Amino acid sequence: MGSKEHKEMAPHTVKFAIITLSDKRTEKMDESGRIAREILERAGHRMVAYHFLPNDKEKLERLLDSLVVNPEVDAVITIGGTGISTRDITVEVVASKLDKNLDGFGEIFRFLSYREIGSSAVMSRAIAGVMRSKIIVCLPGSAGAVKLAVTEILLNELGHMVWEARR
Repeated sequence: MGSKEHKEMAPHTVKFAIITLSDKRTEKMDESGRIAREILERAGHRMVAYHFLPNDKEKLERLLDSLVVNPEVDAVITIGGTGISTRDITVEVVASKLDKNLDGFGEIFRFLSYREIGSSAVMSRAIAGVMRSKIIVCLPGSAGAVKLAVTEILLNELGHMVWEARR
């Protein structure tokens, strides 16, 4: 069975959670979280949880652990904390919990980012993987990066990723 057949068997509605991490913004200022939610919901997916956290390792670990055991959650999308500053902890926390890495996600995201922003794309550490049969995607905090990742990658592959992670 090829990729086309797998996509046909994949869920058309993915139940997702968003976690936005920022020390600079507030929940009311979370344009990136709003963009991700709107694009995914317009495509028929459903947000089942939203959380706004500071860049705090322990809080993120606890929240991830609770979301991946929630039967209502198929995928978790984190926004922010993927850069190279000392406060950016999302990638380290998530990577330590992944059962499987989806290296191609970060590679394709950085390729697409390079076409838009140039060589600054090398500073993005966007990743994706599987944790306890749930898809985890870590996106940068910028609204443009979120829009790019969601429209160019997730809209095409999120259902397929969820289907594969459950098998």
